[in-house]
Amino acid sequence: MGIELAVIWFGIIIFATLMYITMDGFDLGIGILMPLVRNKDDRDLMVNTVAPVWDGNETWLVLGGAGLFGAFPLAYAVIVDALTIPLSIMLIALIFRGVAFEFRFKALPNHRAFWDKAFIIGSIVATFCQGVTVGAVIQGFPVVGRSFAGGAFDWLTPFTLFCGLGLVVTYALLGATWLIKKTEGDLQRRMYQATTPLLTAFAIAMVVVSLWTPLAYPQIAERWFSLPNLYFLAPVPLLSLFCLWRITTAVKRGGQTSPFVMALLLTFLGFSGLGISLWPNIIPPEISIWEAAAPPQSLGFMLVGALFIIPFILVYTYWSYYVFSGKVKAGEAYH
Repeated sequence: MGIELAVIWFGIIIFATLMYITMDGFDLGIGILMPLVRNKDDRDLMVNTVAPVWDGNETWLVLGGAGLFGAFPLAYAVIVDALTIPLSIMLIALIFRGVAFEFRFKALPNHRAFWDKAFIIGSIVATFCQGVTVGAVIQGFPVVGRSFAGGAFDWLTPFTLFCGLGLVVTYALLGATWLIKKTEGDLQRRMYQATTPLLTAFAIAMVVVSLWTPLAYPQIAERWFSLPNLYFLAPVPLLSLFCLWRITTAVKRGGQTSPFVMALLLTFLGFSGLGISLWPNIIPPEISIWEAAAPPQSLGFMLVGALFIIPFILVYTYWSYYVFSGKVKAGEAYH
């Protein structure tokens, strides 16, 4: 029973994390792309495309963090201890960005530039720190007993910094394809132009990380390249190549929805590759989900609440995106 509950909770946390990455990714991507757009009205339009949904997107981050705390307290303690600095910076950046999101609409004209910069910096820094966190998890954490045994800056390596840059590019790609879907006119044309170099940068980052991880971590290489795993896992890189091709062709022919859908699928595949590489360890390289799980009674009690609240979040999310599913035009205000 305990094993089953641990797997279920691991699935819930992975689902919440994936929902956050894919949904808040294009949201953060708006801020990352804002330096490319100087026109005040176009910047307002960019922000208005996410104004009705951005608060709900971050619900998944809260759910994932709370689930990790309750279901896998050992993992939570080790990860928070090991990544105190990047996680703290990320949270400060998200707060700063949220304040800037609200204040930029109400600021006096001579203060607008300050809040735009705060929104941009908050988006870039939060995204970069999330990428660093992902890279640090791939690297793994030294654990002695039930405590983190490393240093405060173990996360600061070339690999984690590259992962941070890679996630900035990923979110920028999601943001550009989202704006293609939601806008028209000059802003949409600019996003078409930005998507191709972003897609190229994303492909390079994907190739580098895909080569770096198995070369640096033999256990990941064994997971992907041993037989028969190689046959079962081959669809992940093949589908990624398909998505890259589909985005390229869709941008050339002026597709509006398919680039965003394919970019979401690319992100999902990248996250799936991470899960495949680490499974079943929640604290790489050695501590599994079963070793880090809370007692079965706690997992079962929490599961009752999760099964109650997750459907409400999904319904709210679906409804908000359904209601605001059309194009956003200049002059419309959702803030």
